[in-house]
Amino acid sequence: MGPVTGLVLYAVIWAMIFMIAIPIRLQTQGESGHVVPGTHQGSPERHDLKKKALITTAVSCVLWALLAWIILTGQITLSDIDLFERFGPGPMEGRGIGG
Repeated sequence: MGPVTGLVLYAVIWAMIFMIAIPIRLQTQGESGHVVPGTHQGSPERHDLKKKALITTAVSCVLWALLAWIILTGQITLSDIDLFERFGPGPMEGRGIGG
């Protein structure tokens, strides 16, 4: 895994976890009883995005480290998840090169 691949993997993990974390403990204006004129009562009153971003960063670091370790050490390979043998031979296996 190269550096760009590692950054992309981290960005995808971070974005997925952040999208999961946004609605957690979200307090709407309707729940608080104070609706600002011109806004919907489902609009957030208190969202704590900075705290959620920091927690997301910490969780993402742990998950990224685990996934990077799995990828770099070869604990799980494509042949392990090819249940229906649809991926075909590897790039060197089909050419008679390698073992």
